[in-house]
Amino acid sequence: MKKQLLSGLVAAAVLGTLALPVSAQNVAIVNGKAVPKERVEALKQQVERSGRPVTPDIEGQIKEEVIAREIFMQEAQKRGLETSADYKAQLDLARQAILIRELFADFQKTNPVTDAEVQAEYDKFVAANSGKEYKARHILVEKEADAKAIIASIKKGAKFEDIAKKQSKDSGSGAKGGDLDWANPSSYVSEFTEALVKLEKGKMTETPVKSQFGWHIIRLDDVRQAELPKLEEVKPQVAQQLQQQKLAKFQEDLRAKAKVE
Repeated sequence: MKKQLLSGLVAAAVLGTLALPVSAQNVAIVNGKAVPKERVEALKQQVERSGRPVTPDIEGQIKEEVIAREIFMQEAQKRGLETSADYKAQLDLARQAILIRELFADFQKTNPVTDAEVQAEYDKFVAANSGKEYKARHILVEKEADAKAIIASIKKGAKFEDIAKKQSKDSGSGAKGGDLDWANPSSYVSEFTEALVKLEKGKMTETPVKSQFGWHIIRLDDVRQAELPKLEEVKPQVAQQLQQQKLAKFQEDLRAKAKVE
């Protein structure tokens, strides 16, 4: 009798073990139809990709969302909306978007940015931005005569910053008294750069400088050796930029090879 009871308990335990995965596959049963847990996992991944942590509270909301979608979908199917032309067109567009996203994700997975590539890109950045940085101000106007008048006015005692705020066409720097902050001289147009590097600290251009933007009056406030970030500080940004470049090249190559008539 005792042996039979033990066998029954073992059998019940085995049956329970076998039955568990079946129920574990579903998050709910809606109107007799099973709602698979894969839908919850898919939505969780979407939330995680957006940068939001999936807390227990968020996971509960996701489950409720999945169940609600099943309810609404069943009602839409009951009304025959799956057969509408608009639904089919939108479904085709959604299928394309998902498949293209998977294509790009697969490319990025199989073509990762290497440490060597990041180092090479960083070395290029250092080479282009090393040396001196200049802290300059400028006033930009449309006419040379106006620029000459401003230079004369400043020489007589007018304040450079005040004139920049009132008259500069460059509204961004003008609001700050013409301040362009620290920058590598190569970041400016060539005419501006050529005039800037010739200035002594604290001096202003004696004659207006013409560029494609108009006429500049430039003042050099300070000079220092370039302070560049270390590779470790910018590695994620450099890697992301290189990955985007690779993906863009992949897309361009596919377009170039495609036969479009």
